[in-house]
Amino acid sequence: MQVAVVLPGPADFEAWRRTARGLRAAEVPPEQVAWHLAGEGPGLFGGDPPAPARATQFAVPRAFMALAETVIRHNHPERFALLYALLWRVTGDAPTLLDNPAEPLVARARAMASAVRRDAHKMHAFLRFRAVETPDGVRHIAWFEPDHHIERAEAGFFVRRFAQLRWTIVTPRVTLVWDGQTVQAGPGGRKSDLPPEDAMEPLWRAYYVAICNPARLKPGAMRAEMPRKYWRNLPETAEIPRLMAEAPARLRRMAEEAGAAPRHTPQRRPSAHPRANEPPPEA
Repeated sequence: MQVAVVLPGPADFEAWRRTARGLRAAEVPPEQVAWHLAGEGPGLFGGDPPAPARATQFAVPRAFMALAETVIRHNHPERFALLYALLWRVTGDAPTLLDNPAEPLVARARAMASAVRRDAHKMHAFLRFRAVETPDGVRHIAWFEPDHHIERAEAGFFVRRFAQLRWTIVTPRVTLVWDGQTVQAGPGGRKSDLPPEDAMEPLWRAYYVAICNPARLKPGAMRAEMPRKYWRNLPETAEIPRLMAEAPARLRRMAEEAGAAPRHTPQRRPSAHPRANEPPPEA
């Protein structure tokens, strides 16, 4: 018999954990579970597993829980089923399965977790706030487009980093608002809803140009670390095409200036501790 499970949110780990534990206790195998999100389709009801006549006792490895809490933020629609299949194995016939990175289930889960962590790193590195005057004072607003469902999980990073600011982070799925005490999550928005650039953006662009070393301007490495999808959301990236075009000429000027500069030959200082074979100074 197929069991339809409806989860309330795309990255609601507690809801998935609670439901998965009930399914495992009822010994419902992975192939009999269909995982859905609320509002995905008609005719889907409830998320409670069938009540077992006698619940099976099992222990869940701590490493699995840590992995699952990250994997569930991935955007792949099969993540819930993958995690439940992995839970079924590690609480059944393969308690040490996570120690085998070549196992397909483990390899897929770890790849998903790595992708989620990379996405979080990009959010930390490439999100830029804009100062906006409001009737209640200055509020800092930022737009970001994550690949995975990381918004709520990463709110704590920005609370710790920018605790003294009142800020709003808008993404296509979720809007996070920090009022200095708590973070409220609401519906997502559009980049066009945000105000235009503030007075700080020209200063940031000028600073970026000033510190850019043309000898270290490597477009391939830059695109690998900062994919183009993030460029349009960063004020400094508007200067990258010009800096790349001007790099050869700037390098030539730097080489010419280095060649024209006089070389300084340091004078040898007398040793404070003469060697034993040196003659004594004349009186």
